Amino acid sequence: MTDPNFERRLEEFLAADRVSRRRFLGRTAGAGLAVGGLGAFLAACGGVEGTADNEKTTTAATASHPKETIAAWTFANWPLYMDKALLKDFDKEYGGKVKYVEEINDNYEFFSKVRQQLQNGQPIGRDIVVLTDYMAQRWVKDGYTEPIDKKNVPNAKNLVANLQTIAYDPERSYTLPYQSGAVGIGYNIEKTGRELTSIDDFFDPKFKGRVTMFSEPYDAASTVLIQQGKDPEKATIDELLEAIEVISKANDEGQFRRFTGNDYSTDLTKGNAWVCMAYSGDLVQLQSDNPNLRFAYPEQGAVRFTDNMMMPAKVEHPYAAETMMNYLYEPEVAAKLAAYVNYISPVDGIKEILEKSDPEIASNELIFPPDEVAAKLKNYPQLTPAEERQMREAMAQVTGA
Repeated sequence: MTDPNFERRLEEFLAADRVSRRRFLGRTAGAGLAVGGLGAFLAACGGVEGTADNEKTTTAATASHPKETIAAWTFANWPLYMDKALLKDFDKEYGGKVKYVEEINDNYEFFSKVRQQLQNGQPIGRDIVVLTDYMAQRWVKDGYTEPIDKKNVPNAKNLVANLQTIAYDPERSYTLPYQSGAVGIGYNIEKTGRELTSIDDFFDPKFKGRVTMFSEPYDAASTVLIQQGKDPEKATIDELLEAIEVISKANDEGQFRRFTGNDYSTDLTKGNAWVCMAYSGDLVQLQSDNPNLRFAYPEQGAVRFTDNMMMPAKVEHPYAAETMMNYLYEPEVAAKLAAYVNYISPVDGIKEILEKSDPEIASNELIFPPDEVAAKLKNYPQLTPAEERQMREAMAQVTGA
């Protein structure tokens, strides 16, 4: 459990210095502090044993949640992933009191915390949870989510076109995207001597021993599949295992310095690594701290990760949760959130707002990818728990985890 005194000091630091979640990462990485706990919770990734292999069929669903007075309710999210001023504005406008808890440090760790209650059909005491696609898929397929009453979320119409459907929730009956990002190439142009544009650059012998790769197979193996011209979302387990074998072979030849989580940023800022598999949001601040650092969306395409707002099954305050979802999909509110977290917003129309209020953010292609880039962003594989275990075990053999 996180030290509450640390959390309070952290919040005071962020409030005083107006530091966003991504800017905080840049500072901690430069100081060598993004390793371990902080590095783990700043990215929406992780690993776990699978759940039961008997999956429920995902179908479109409807719900009816009558309007009611909003009282106290709970929103569980990742640390440093919300402009808290928006929460105060929400309470002021809609009444009640949102209990905002920054407890999702890892998708699987959080799932382990609430799994027994979900399996027993009991409420988990949270009304919104924010989970990454591969974990959101599991909750939807296992029946651990409550359908969204779309009548209470009219602003869902503002969802950008390329996120309006996803394989595990085709009608967005259970999920609404919170923020997205991409897995691409982080590099130091002073070290590489040239711009990098291709997934092939991770495997360039000129960079041998100076490359880091994510240990998360959803990210690493999916990126190799894109290199091979395949769509990760449609990939079979055999194709994923073959992609991991490509990574294994390169690792045996000494291509990779190491496998990382978010702590890749430490190697990149210190110059220990020249080329890193990187998250788009991270490089926003890292670039401002070091102008030699770059991020590239690979020309072949990139893996897109999306964190999703969901209501757990047996949710106790669905109307409050849906009202918050609707609030966060108001373009003006979504623009403020995007300016704070520096990720890719799922809400249409916010770039025009930020062009007036924060032109620097509005012009950043890491936050607003060009249309030709957005068209080539790919979703994670759709795996059964048994297939996921197989994939993770194969990657663990490569990384030594």
